[in-house]
Amino acid sequence: MVEPVMTGTAGMTGTVLPWEPDRLLAGFEAATLPTGGPPPAGRNGLLSLVPPLPRRAASAVTDRDADPGVATAPELVPAPVATLVRRTPGTGTGAASGAVAVEDGVLRGVFLHVHGYNDYFFQEHLARAVEDAGYVFFAVDLRAAGRSWRPGQVPHFVEDLREPATDLSVAVAAVRGLHPGLPVVVHAHSTSGLVASLWAHAHRRRRLVEALVLDSPFLDLNSSWLNRTIATRVLDAVGPWSPHAVLSAAPSAYAAHLLAANGGRWEFDPTLKRPEGLPVRAGWLRAVRQGQARLARGLDVACPVLVARSAASGPDDLDNPLLDAQDTVLDVAQIERLAPRIGADVRVRAIQGGVHDLTLSADGPRRAYLDAVLGWLGDRVGQGDGQSDGHAAGAAR
Repeated sequence: MVEPVMTGTAGMTGTVLPWEPDRLLAGFEAATLPTGGPPPAGRNGLLSLVPPLPRRAASAVTDRDADPGVATAPELVPAPVATLVRRTPGTGTGAASGAVAVEDGVLRGVFLHVHGYNDYFFQEHLARAVEDAGYVFFAVDLRAAGRSWRPGQVPHFVEDLREPATDLSVAVAAVRGLHPGLPVVVHAHSTSGLVASLWAHAHRRRRLVEALVLDSPFLDLNSSWLNRTIATRVLDAVGPWSPHAVLSAAPSAYAAHLLAANGGRWEFDPTLKRPEGLPVRAGWLRAVRQGQARLARGLDVACPVLVARSAASGPDDLDNPLLDAQDTVLDVAQIERLAPRIGADVRVRAIQGGVHDLTLSADGPRRAYLDAVLGWLGDRVGQGDGQSDGHAAGAAR
């Protein structure tokens, strides 16, 4: 289905969204969003510490730094894109079917999910819970990730957090154009929780969204003091010269445990969320550490923020008896300490028994998380709150 969307955002005005059946989830459809390269490297950009951006997208490979098995010539690497996903209209329940599942008979808002690193959107149960609560659900796969990965790209690799932030801007503009007047909530996991915080701070005067929900945001490096200080300074010097250098590569016990093929709860594509893990590269980690340093100095996000985390951290090891009840990726104490620096209106919620992606936890913790999110949104976001900048004007036809 081809659907025009009017948004008033540069590069998106009059854009036609070519919805096609989603190749990964039955009952969903996807639309490719052209995002172009990263924004100009002005000093007033998202991260003032980031040096001038390369002319090519960071995710493009060269003959020198291509992933093993990737033989695409650099000149053939496609431009980065993002992919917007939604349930096919007229299917599902609640807001997805057109039947409003709220007492006052009014849609509550738009809920946009953004995945983390080594991740993509596959959480159909999240969409269902959000739709049943009266929200229109969307997800976005960011550049070089999930549905947006293209041959010749290094999966998930960026050298500047303005790159995924650009994708987020385009996705938010698109969903606002499809549902003008409705408040928009961004639900961002892990690395995207960091990106969304910096993005909302950079656009705080325009109020592009009405609320942020951060699921285990990546606010600091879960490592030793030495790696968080001295090694980070070395990375600042080395990263620009060897951005694709692999700093670490290890399997993800967390992802392996979740996969249904290994006896876990969830069906997902192991080529898009890899149990063997994704290499951590110098340029990507440098961008993340710069973003974390900016957040640590304090942001001024204007909208209300819910930060959710597991109640405990633990080792990412298949021998860990609490692998299914702890965050084995991040240090939850760091999240607790740094969350108040995101803005003036931040609520932190700990979920007992939650895993790193709280939406993938066992039944009890997962219900507790979704109840906490939807309850908080019910209190903080109401219909008619979508009073952001004029970029939201216009209607889908």
